[in-house]
Amino acid sequence: MLLQLSSWPEVEAYLSRSKGIIVPIGSTEQHGPNGLIGTDALCPEIIAHQAAAQADILVGPTFNVGMAQHHMAFPGSMTLRPSTMIAAIADWTASLVRHGFERIYWFNGHGGNIQPIGTAFSEIYAMSSLRQAQGNQAAPRLSLRNWWELPGIGELCREIFPVGEGSHATASEVSVTYYGYPQAQKLVEMSPKIAPTGFFRDADDYRRKFPDGRIGSDPSQASPEKGERIVKAAVPALIADFTAFLSAA
Repeated sequence: MLLQLSSWPEVEAYLSRSKGIIVPIGSTEQHGPNGLIGTDALCPEIIAHQAAAQADILVGPTFNVGMAQHHMAFPGSMTLRPSTMIAAIADWTASLVRHGFERIYWFNGHGGNIQPIGTAFSEIYAMSSLRQAQGNQAAPRLSLRNWWELPGIGELCREIFPVGEGSHATASEVSVTYYGYPQAQKLVEMSPKIAPTGFFRDADDYRRKFPDGRIGSDPSQASPEKGERIVKAAVPALIADFTAFLSAA
């Protein structure tokens, strides 16, 4: 069940049987010469939408622009300031809580989002703590899960791509997007075959060190068939993880 394709009576009926929702969250940023700019939002969205088709799970709209300032030297990339992102997550959460959602599972596809999401959670919990003396509503339960950290998924990605997986514009994430959008595949020669690795500061420093956008990866290995293997494993793992979150004390 997708929130944006539902009517309000359908959401009200869902809330009578479940107080949990999955919110895919990612980024709009470059992913090398053959990776889609929407990769980090598309990966959790593709997996979550398939989970919603297989189980009684409500999936919210994808939060698809994240904290990606370091990619801004590449055309098409977009970013939020950390403070803007934190405020937006708090507002999304408050909106859902207003309607009775109690457990919000943020399903993430971008490493740069991890710190802002964690800080947003702290802000939400702090506001609840400061209000408790006034007898207000208890804080929602919040969870952050990176799709590649679902049980068994990291191991599967390393099995499929033992060399050249890398840390940005990875073969696994590009494969997931190619599975979801096979018509958008890009056939591009890349040199060197495996990109360099290292650290960076801001956008200009990133572009100087990683001129084609990749870090440590060889995404030319990506294919829809490999992406299908990853998604087919990730969907039941997500359903199980979300179900456990709903029942956790």
